[in-house]
Amino acid sequence: MHHFDYNNGTLMVENLSIEALTSRYPTPFYCYSANSIRQQYQAFTDAFSDLPALICYALKANSNQAVLTILAKQGAGADVVSEGELRRALKAGIPAHKIVFSGVAKTEREIEFALAQDILCFNVESATELQQISNLASASGHSANISLRINPDVDAGTHAKISTGKSDNKFGIPYLDALAVYQLAANLPGIQIKGIDMHIGSQISTISAFDAAIECLLSLIEQLKEHHINIEHIDFGGGLGVTYTDQDKSEQALLEEYSAIIHKHAGRLSCKMIFEPGRFITANAGLLITQVIHVKPVQKKTFVIIDAAMNDLIRPTLYDAWHKISPVLEPAANAVTQMVDVVGPVCESGDYIAQDRALTVVKSGEFLAIHSAGAYGAVSSNTYNSRRLIAEVLVDGDRDHLIRPSPSYEDLIALDSIPNWL
Repeated sequence: MHHFDYNNGTLMVENLSIEALTSRYPTPFYCYSANSIRQQYQAFTDAFSDLPALICYALKANSNQAVLTILAKQGAGADVVSEGELRRALKAGIPAHKIVFSGVAKTEREIEFALAQDILCFNVESATELQQISNLASASGHSANISLRINPDVDAGTHAKISTGKSDNKFGIPYLDALAVYQLAANLPGIQIKGIDMHIGSQISTISAFDAAIECLLSLIEQLKEHHINIEHIDFGGGLGVTYTDQDKSEQALLEEYSAIIHKHAGRLSCKMIFEPGRFITANAGLLITQVIHVKPVQKKTFVIIDAAMNDLIRPTLYDAWHKISPVLEPAANAVTQMVDVVGPVCESGDYIAQDRALTVVKSGEFLAIHSAGAYGAVSSNTYNSRRLIAEVLVDGDRDHLIRPSPSYEDLIALDSIPNWL
């Protein structure tokens, strides 16, 4: 089911008109569909319903408390990469025994806090981190459940800035070192070996990459058995791609292919399975709503200047990401289009949402919807140029709620403190 469609000439989010929302919430703002989030989570869960699987939503995609509460009520666990994300997950009602803690640079404070919560597992990314967790667990009288994140040196065919499974990436323990680090873990106090973990990248559409990486893990598990090290769970990570363009494979097709790969290996796995989807759950559940400020034709092109900027949605600048853009009011079937750059107010040439894009001719004051903005949008936003963080709105059927207000300029400036000697 699509939750963003035109109806009676206006773009809707579920049962509400976005045009009506713009009268209540100043642009730019993020708008999420609650039922889209539920639908995507359920689709992922259903794909592995016959397996002993735990779905740990990756908070880095979108960590708003309302979004997390929806997923907590669906039964989701959480994949976190900071103390802040761990606290967010707990606050939203996700139990500690469903939380895995990933990341290459967990601090002592973060480890101590996670130990006190008795989380499901630490995904350990280096021998030095393993030793650190052992020291802290022993000192506090806790026992730390761990899995080792293995870097299988697999090219997932994704953007260089979101590749995580190649040997030249900072993530995980090199495959060739894995056995020795597991043997170290088996002899360290305060450590309980529970699993094996991988995460090879983000926005992956080349499903064969997962196949190759899983084969590496299975081979390692066999070696571990020979050394009397038993694995209770395998964490397949996240990274499954989503549909951004009409040329992208559908999410349903990608999920079916991914599920087939997992099921292909399931017979050799006598352990629990953990999945860490993030983008797949929320990306296409969100829009960024913005207003056209100016249309500026110059000698070689036309700029559509909007009130949203790279500080609100950095993905196009950072990752060369492509986001569909739709007028909020439905264009006529014979509407004229033109090639434009859609740009924001920030004082950087890199401040753009789209370049050389065919877009229906628009005018100042009209509203646009930027699609696929539910993941790595609001969580990556910032206050560059002293721009306020923008609001987030949740729609559930015919109800809407401001789930994160935009701070005032006074609040923004008050974060600074002037020394008393000035």
